[in-house]
Amino acid sequence: MILTKGTRDCPLRVFCMANEQVIKTIRELAEGLLIEHPDNFLVEIKIKPTNNIKLFLDGDKGVPVATLVNFNRQLYPLLEAANLFPDNDFSLEVSSPGLDEPLKLHRQYLKNIGRKVEVTLLDGAVKEGILQSVTEEGINIEETVGKKKEKKSTDLNFNEIKHTKVCIVF
Repeated sequence: MILTKGTRDCPLRVFCMANEQVIKTIRELAEGLLIEHPDNFLVEIKIKPTNNIKLFLDGDKGVPVATLVNFNRQLYPLLEAANLFPDNDFSLEVSSPGLDEPLKLHRQYLKNIGRKVEVTLLDGAVKEGILQSVTEEGINIEETVGKKKEKKSTDLNFNEIKHTKVCIVF
C-alpha cells in the first residue's frame, strides 16, 4: 500500500479520487465568492500531498495583490468549515498565475489580445507573434517573418496547440 502524507492510511488511488472531490468542493466555494467579483476568475486549483492548496486567480484587467489577500481571508474560513482535511490540517495560497505560466482558459486568451505570445504546437513547432483575435475554435497571431520582416497572419486551432505563453517584452 502506498501512503501519502496527509491522507491518513489511504492508498494513493483513494487519495486521488478523494482529491478530485476536494478540488470540486474548493472550486464551488471559490466560485461562490467570485460572484461578487465578476472581473476575476478561477484558473486552477492544485493540492499537494501535504495538503497545501494553491489556488490561481486571474482577472480581465489583472488581479491586485489586495484582492488576492482578501480572497484568501474569505476562502480560508469556508475551507475550515467544510472540514475537507483531517484536523483542518491544510494551508492555502492564493495567487495569480505567473507570466511564465501557459494560458489555460479562453478568457485568458481574450485578456491578452494585442500582446506578444509564443505558441508551441503539438508537433513541436513554435510560432511567435502578436495575438490578434480569439474565437471558440482558436486564435490568430500576426507573425513577423523573413529578412524583410513581413507581417503574416496565422490561424491556429486550439486542438493543435500544446501551450501558449505571453512573451515578456522590455
